[in-house]
Amino acid sequence: MNHQTRRSFLKTSAAASALAVNFVPSRVFGANDRVRIGVAGINGRGQSHMGAYLGMKNVEVSHLIDPDSRLFNSRGKRVADRQGGRMPKCVQDVREALEDKNLDAVSVATTNHWHSLIGIWACQAGKDAYIEKPISHNVYEGRKLVEAAEKYKRVVQHGTQQRSSGGRLNEILAVQSGKYGKLLVSKGYCCKPRWSIGHKKPGTPPNGLDFDLWLGPAPEQPYHGNLVHYNWHWFWDTGNGDTGNQGVHEMDVARWAIKGATLPKSVWSIGGRFGYEDQGETANTQLAVYEYDEAILLFETRGLVGRHNIPRVVKNEYYTTEGKITGGRFYPKNGGKAVGLDNFGGEVQPGGPFGNFVDCVRSRKRDHLNADVLEGHYSSALCHLGNISYRTGKPEAFDLKSKKFHNNPQVGEGVEALNDNLRGIGLDLKDVKYQVGKSLEFDPETERFRDEGANALLGRNYREPFLVPEKV
Repeated sequence: MNHQTRRSFLKTSAAASALAVNFVPSRVFGANDRVRIGVAGINGRGQSHMGAYLGMKNVEVSHLIDPDSRLFNSRGKRVADRQGGRMPKCVQDVREALEDKNLDAVSVATTNHWHSLIGIWACQAGKDAYIEKPISHNVYEGRKLVEAAEKYKRVVQHGTQQRSSGGRLNEILAVQSGKYGKLLVSKGYCCKPRWSIGHKKPGTPPNGLDFDLWLGPAPEQPYHGNLVHYNWHWFWDTGNGDTGNQGVHEMDVARWAIKGATLPKSVWSIGGRFGYEDQGETANTQLAVYEYDEAILLFETRGLVGRHNIPRVVKNEYYTTEGKITGGRFYPKNGGKAVGLDNFGGEVQPGGPFGNFVDCVRSRKRDHLNADVLEGHYSSALCHLGNISYRTGKPEAFDLKSKKFHNNPQVGEGVEALNDNLRGIGLDLKDVKYQVGKSLEFDPETERFRDEGANALLGRNYREPFLVPEKV
């Protein structure tokens, strides 16, 4: 694939329409036909993708895709050793892989800012896609990926693995059953160690890394070592903070528990990057409150943990009129004995997240996906909405009593948990100013705020030729 072809590939919506003329229909798989998958993003999480597929019968990792070619030799050999010597084709540009008629699907474990665009391109090229969490870097492109999957009838699975857990499904059914009371607050926690990343000076990208390609849709900027390969999570151009990293798993479960919930009617968030000064931009301490008609979704992100006797916490809790459900047990609010949850008879599709994806690639039954693209869009969008409230706020001394949720006990406990965490690392709260986000009204149908300043953060200005088209 020559350079000119790559630059013109899907450059505009007109190009996308032209591609649709050459759309490749779904291959019909026989019982012994091999499914050929290209893994995009092979440094970190992509290795888990490779391992999952290499353990499946009649599945081949046919392509390894990454702007950093320094990884090709080691990863390629590892794949070849597991699949009878068949060496994957290694390419830096995902568009080259998508033009290969021998490729059936892509499994995306790249930086967040590439997730939706690769998914859209895959759909347009007649390929299916497994896309790591979050499915999008912003709300706009997530919706465009939903539209592309529907238009081209592609199988698109989201990497929120708890949707493939039978135990988690039973917990959700228990919450929704009403047997343990009416749900009032569905809460998720993402409290993993996220300490300082320091500062890295701008420099020349290492040989073998196509940094322009790595940036893709993100704004042009100098290379520095805190972007490649992991700390990009903590920069707004490429990541979504820990709320959109680990947190989207627990966010997905929290939304799942609110029966029929899509997006909220309002959102409000506070937080900050406390405890150190470094190059990162996203919050390391954050609380977000989402208002639904049925219940409140509350999300707590704290990264100043794992030291000073402050524990990690990654879990979900459900507060009802009668008590609390968490960890597969119900705790009555009257102080009675905790009991295990009844079995509510739900079943997930087998095979785990990757096996379920491959099964649906073969069967073309998109409704059998445990974590389909629309569910991924909604849960990822929640992370983005919380971050938008945070980013449109301003630093100030914080008083919960001035906010609309001040009478909610769980919101109050969440704010105090943030305060306790900051005290625990030695900060004096009288010197602390939180970034207090705007309380933003949101229309779930149009997926727009009433605040035009906030609407500006629902999408981004894409860098040519890495455009997310208005018409997919």
